[in-house]
Amino acid sequence: MAEKIPSWIERLLLPRLSEITGEIKAIHARIDSLDKRVDSVEKGIASLRNEMNERLGSLRNEMDAKFKALEERLLSLRNEMITRFDSIEKRMPLMEKIMELEARLARIEAKG
Repeated sequence: MAEKIPSWIERLLLPRLSEITGEIKAIHARIDSLDKRVDSVEKGIASLRNEMNERLGSLRNEMDAKFKALEERLLSLRNEMITRFDSIEKRMPLMEKIMELEARLARIEAKG
């Protein structure tokens, strides 16, 4: 009877062990496939990250250039306004004297 038990166990277990071995190989194949997909996704993410960094860098440079141009224009306008105010300020004493002369002339005409 001891001889029949091992062959009986062997007949039952060997097909099941072969089946399990096949399933394990299939699982390994799926894992390998998933690893390849994960690698592909990681490469895609890295590519997108690089593209976004390039676009953001380009946008940053463009915005810096626009802000610099705006700053230069504002400085130019500021300098122009200062020049105009200086010009008006220089004319003020002359305008005051003209107004004084006009007032005197009006008084003289009124007397005369």
